[in-house]
Amino acid sequence: MAAATTPAVSELKPKTSPSGPVPFDFSQPPVIEGFNPLPRLKDETFKEKFMRKTKENPFVPIGCLGTAGMLIFGLRAFNQGKTRQSQLLMRGRIFAQGFTVVAIIFGVFTAAVKSK
Repeated sequence: MAAATTPAVSELKPKTSPSGPVPFDFSQPPVIEGFNPLPRLKDETFKEKFMRKTKENPFVPIGCLGTAGMLIFGLRAFNQGKTRQSQLLMRGRIFAQGFTVVAIIFGVFTAAVKSK
């Protein structure tokens, strides 16, 4: 059997990559043709952004709360064995989800019209 040999120190040096153009500089954002980002005046906190978005389109949070409320009460009724009430609340949840989706689409449409 041949004894295993360790590589010499000169063989352990990392190979250098050829110098050439770097495909992407991770320290800078990518350049997207036709996109001019607006400078940020200041960074928003989560609460500030939530309040701004709620004022822009108040129906989305209302729909989300309605959906969550219907779901919670529907699951509670299902757990208590009230099948009729559970079914009605689940149908209400579907209605509330639809309302939320329509509110989102309406908000996107109004934002697009407002920006023109």
